[in-house]
Amino acid sequence: RFQACIYFACVFQAMSCGIHYLASVFMAVTPNFVCGIPGNVSSVLFYNSSESSIEDIWTLWTSTENYIVVQLENGEIWELNQCSRSKREVSLDLTYEYKGNKSTFSCSDGFLYDDTKWESTVVTQWDLVCDHEWLAKLIQPTFMLGVLIGAVIFGDIADRLGRQRIIWFTSAGQFVFGIAVAFTFDYYSFVIVRFLLAMVSSGYLVVAFVYVTEFVGIKARTWASMHVHAFFAMGIMVVALVGFLVRTWWVYQIFLSISTLPFVLCCWMLPETPFWLLSEERYEDAQKVINIMARWNKVSPPCKVSELCSVQQDDLVSGRTGDNDTSSTKKHNILDLFCNWHIARRTITVWLIWFTGSLGYYVFSLSSVSLGGNEYLNLFLIGAVELPCYIVACIGMDKLGRRNTLIPFLILSALICVLIMFIPQDFNTLIILANMAGKFSIGVAFGLIYLYTAELYPTIVRSLAVGSGSMMCRAGSVVAPFCVYLRSVWIFMPLLLVGIMALLSGILTIMLPETLGKPLTNTLVEATEMGRNKKNCSGKTPPAHSGAALEKIEMFGQETVSTEK
Repeated sequence: RFQACIYFACVFQAMSCGIHYLASVFMAVTPNFVCGIPGNVSSVLFYNSSESSIEDIWTLWTSTENYIVVQLENGEIWELNQCSRSKREVSLDLTYEYKGNKSTFSCSDGFLYDDTKWESTVVTQWDLVCDHEWLAKLIQPTFMLGVLIGAVIFGDIADRLGRQRIIWFTSAGQFVFGIAVAFTFDYYSFVIVRFLLAMVSSGYLVVAFVYVTEFVGIKARTWASMHVHAFFAMGIMVVALVGFLVRTWWVYQIFLSISTLPFVLCCWMLPETPFWLLSEERYEDAQKVINIMARWNKVSPPCKVSELCSVQQDDLVSGRTGDNDTSSTKKHNILDLFCNWHIARRTITVWLIWFTGSLGYYVFSLSSVSLGGNEYLNLFLIGAVELPCYIVACIGMDKLGRRNTLIPFLILSALICVLIMFIPQDFNTLIILANMAGKFSIGVAFGLIYLYTAELYPTIVRSLAVGSGSMMCRAGSVVAPFCVYLRSVWIFMPLLLVGIMALLSGILTIMLPETLGKPLTNTLVEATEMGRNKKNCSGKTPPAHSGAALEKIEMFGQETVSTEK
């Protein structure tokens, strides 16, 4: 009961991470637009349609190559393009086609935007079009850069100050910075506050994952860890719902930020994890938390912390006897992930899978609003399809194995990317279903790689391996928005890149060893042997561990993963 309350409280707030990560898909929409008018309009012409105002023309607008002809009250006739406007030298008849002389001017009077779908976006607020279009395209990449930095900073601080304090700070930070974004006064303050919001959102997701993992028992840890992602996906669904109901960007941002306010008001009641308290030798505080857990669960405390500590000290001493060289622990760095060819090949493959999973995840998510049809429904379905994919991933990992589940879903996602290219653009429903299938398959691979990475590497470099993989994941999330922008070059370019990366990752995964049912390794020698190769990283025989110590490694290392979208 206690663990369930802790778990659902923390993953409820994880929805806010999904909300803020994908909020820009509607907040930074660029609607149809043309240059502003240097006077009062008397009539408007668009091809053969004549209207009294430009607002009536937007329903007929079909391409960025179109232009609008307007006649002012003083008799002047202007052609309004998206990034320029032309004044006709001869103003006799109001016709759409004109072969005479024209004078071209810049859009010094601002722009006119189509507000039939969105009354206001950050693009219309600060005119992030034409020469300033690149500023709009930097909104999502700068957010993802904040995600990268926040995960590194808050992950380290949580190990020093405790999980509880960081959860408090990042939860409050998401609410404060989320509201502050809505009241920013210019583009640069908007980007800076969003960057800070990204840091605390990323920090919460990383620390909350560790927090719930340290409270949840081993038997439920796989399912519990995988379904943190499911609540992130529910946040994406909330973005679609709020975007449909609210069409002004700053009101939209406020509603998204207050959606998880209940957790902010009660997160101060969450206790520190006993694991962190024990690591800091705060035994009395750890005992208090254990006693609270026992009362909630209506059981008696299994043992006293003092007894547990004495057993750990005995195991530590027995593990060190007989080998004086092991008294000094060797420090490991990222070069140990390349200590021989087999481990290096494994590392490159794992990094590629992390990068591809993140790239594909965000390419399918961010591009869903450009598929045609109802963009709000598209994003909602792209989020909803994740919920069953993690169930499939959990079942596949336990029944078929990690590698045997990862390979087919990576290759399947590549095939789906190719299939989408051959679907006619008029078949909107089929295109949306294919994109959902692509998001499903890449979601299975993306969720599975966390646990698989932890099992592929030995204890001495496991955290380093998962951490470096997470960095590749975040690099993929930074690249993903730029990949989506390549639709302007060729509409299928993002899918082509994701398909190539997924196919390459799937082929390379064949060379990885299966870890289902195998004990976790403790040395690089054992990890290499798991790959069916007897060469090792050094000539020394790995030190022996006591049975109790190995049991503890299995208990605390089994299924421990790191998460970061």
